[in-house]
Amino acid sequence: MAKKRRKSKRQLSFKMGVNDERIPKLFGVLLLFFALYLFIAFTSYLFTWKHDQHFLSNGGWNFLMTSGKEVDNWLGRLGVLVSDFFFRWLFGLPSYLLVVLLVIGGLAAIKRTPFEKVWKAIRNTILITIFLSIIFEFFAGSSAMFPWGGAVGESISMWLSNFVGKAGTIALFLVFFVFLFVWNFNPALQDLTPTKIGYQIQHFFQNLFSGKKESPRRRETNNNFDTPVLDPALDNTEVAALKPTFSADFKNKSDQLEVNPQPIDPLTRGEQLKFELEEKNAIRTKKESLKKGEGELEIATPLNNANANPIPQGPLSVQEENKIHSEPYDPTLELSKYEHPVLSLLEDYSDQKVEIDRAELEKNKDQIIETLLNYKIEIIKIKATIGPTVTLYEIVPAPGVRISKIKNLEDDIALSLAALGIRIIAPIPGKGTIGIEVPNKHKQMVALKEVLQSDKFKHAKMDLPIALGKTISNEVFVADLAKMPHLLIAGATGQGKSVGINTVLMSLLYKKHPSQVKFVLIDPKKVELFPYSKIENHFLSYLPGEDESITTETKKVVSVLNSLCIEMDQRYDLLKKAHARNLREYNKKFVERRLNPQKGHKFLPYIVLVIDEFADLIMTAGKEVELPIGRLAQLARAIGIHLIIATQRPSVNIITGVIKANFPARIAFKVTSKIDSRTILDTGGADQLIGRGDMLLSVGSDLIRLQCAFVDTPEVEKVIDYIGNQKGYPEPYFLPEFHSDDEEHGSSGIKVSELDENFEEAARMVVSKQSGSTSMLQRSLKLGYNRAGRIMDQLEAMGVVGPARGSKPREVLFFDEMELINFLDHLKNKK
Repeated sequence: MAKKRRKSKRQLSFKMGVNDERIPKLFGVLLLFFALYLFIAFTSYLFTWKHDQHFLSNGGWNFLMTSGKEVDNWLGRLGVLVSDFFFRWLFGLPSYLLVVLLVIGGLAAIKRTPFEKVWKAIRNTILITIFLSIIFEFFAGSSAMFPWGGAVGESISMWLSNFVGKAGTIALFLVFFVFLFVWNFNPALQDLTPTKIGYQIQHFFQNLFSGKKESPRRRETNNNFDTPVLDPALDNTEVAALKPTFSADFKNKSDQLEVNPQPIDPLTRGEQLKFELEEKNAIRTKKESLKKGEGELEIATPLNNANANPIPQGPLSVQEENKIHSEPYDPTLELSKYEHPVLSLLEDYSDQKVEIDRAELEKNKDQIIETLLNYKIEIIKIKATIGPTVTLYEIVPAPGVRISKIKNLEDDIALSLAALGIRIIAPIPGKGTIGIEVPNKHKQMVALKEVLQSDKFKHAKMDLPIALGKTISNEVFVADLAKMPHLLIAGATGQGKSVGINTVLMSLLYKKHPSQVKFVLIDPKKVELFPYSKIENHFLSYLPGEDESITTETKKVVSVLNSLCIEMDQRYDLLKKAHARNLREYNKKFVERRLNPQKGHKFLPYIVLVIDEFADLIMTAGKEVELPIGRLAQLARAIGIHLIIATQRPSVNIITGVIKANFPARIAFKVTSKIDSRTILDTGGADQLIGRGDMLLSVGSDLIRLQCAFVDTPEVEKVIDYIGNQKGYPEPYFLPEFHSDDEEHGSSGIKVSELDENFEEAARMVVSKQSGSTSMLQRSLKLGYNRAGRIMDQLEAMGVVGPARGSKPREVLFFDEMELINFLDHLKNKK
């Protein structure tokens, strides 16, 4: 039996062939060997160059190769040739930096480091080598015997001295030194690669020769994210005035005005605005002096009149609207100076990164092969894919081996490897292999900063990009919440649900402008999402009149959910009028000014509803919560309302069939039983995770294992403070008001402490004028419409005014102020 097993092992080793993972390591070792060889040759050259140079000057390299005389270089004649070539014909003494370059390349090849991570070191080494070569030769002069800067330094130094002189050359040295310093320590320039530099140069010359002029808008780069920002020199009035200029010509005896579009001259913004105002005044003055054929005089209001309104009143057509506003609508205009958070606010956790243990990989491979051979299962090939916390071993079984036989050995393989959380994927979808996922002994933390600064996230062309973490192949995973379209998160306590929610929210905060997305946060635990209350005027949305921007009470949660349903219905009405199928099409039409704002159209941001502990709401409110959640999950995807629900109790009475049917995207952290795993994912596997951010993402029929990106609470608070310290909107994005069916209107059951602070003033004004309406309160008290409407509801509830009568004002139930004063005093005493 043992002889047969050894024979099988030899056959298996022969079939597996050369291991591809060793080729980069071998290449790296060769680079390190060449680095060591050059270092010895160069060091020897410093002491023996005079003696060895005598042979080269007399007979050259041919004489050196054929002569029987001995050379002094420690590496013999080849050492003389190599060192003389680098010192005399290339860079001179700075050739030592080429040794550093080879060491960098060798270590990168051994550690499998991506080229982007070592590009900066390679670039700087090459530039400094050339720079020092020129400097050494410049100061040493042509009379020096030792090749301080080599032929490269000598030729460039002589050319610079003849072209700009010695003083100019020294000045260039200083400029280059400053440039190198700024390039390496300026975050905006650190990501420049040869490809990006070439693209920028190509883009510059294309604009130069095509005759394109710069737009009034400019691009500002904030923490590696490109965000269109309006020029801060423009305010709203100036922006509205920036449209094509017109000139007026009047023909011989004609009274008609001929308007010809003229191109805008390249003036400054102030000159352009002044030019436009003067020309408009000239046109209007001309029109006042003319009479039409019927004998009527047409008088235009002067532009500087405070009551003037150049925009026609009443509903406008799309064509008339486009005449008034020639530029596309910019939703970011109100907060044009908003800056996205910088990545330096996040921690990189580089001190906690773990190197890959190749010995561990080889040991696990041999252990898997031996375990399978113990059960007479032969495999043809095995390959390892290393992830941050899990390594995937893909095996190709020999012909005739049943997959179920390997699947049943899950516990035996776990026993032989002495590891927990082993998961067998038989087979891997889309591949002719069987996967065995084995946890690494030393787990690597995936920092959110590392994920957000990846090109995959920065260049993501998605409506709502969320960076969830890394796959088992160590690749950044970015998904579009708008296409999910809802997300269900479940897992046991302490396995990473709250961190996962913070990761999703932070991804959107780093990528989106406050005008593009709003968050409705529901936190029954009252402690998980409270830091986000500082950005209520930027990103949050909640019911008007609430003291807290984050909903924590169950009764208010029901109102918030039903208010979102009202918001959903209102948005569908707008989409119907605009003949748009989804929010993207609607906003595109609005930005292109194909929709009239005076007909109710407006730019609609995405709304993301986040519920941190869904099980608590179901236990306390039941159907009152489940019904609006089910309605939103079924219908809200098209109008940009997306749900993220998290729970630590993934049982069937919490995650019902209605919710599962409308949440195709689900994240499962580690759970305690296979039943919970099947409840979340409709399959097992979540019970075999190792915890601490290890998760399974189910999107349709795909099941992806990820390591969730980690972001700590202090990092979240830093980002929120960075946003909260900036200018926000005057008021949050309020949801529509919702009144339950059992709410009593017109009775005095309302608490006096809940009355608005302007209630008494509003009551006096309504009684004195014997007329009451929401618009009147809004104008007189200078309140927002929502607050004025809430005060009017309170007046009705306290019996001051009667119910609404359509377009007519409400009936006032008090005849004089004295009667009202007695009523208010009674309320105060009752309080």
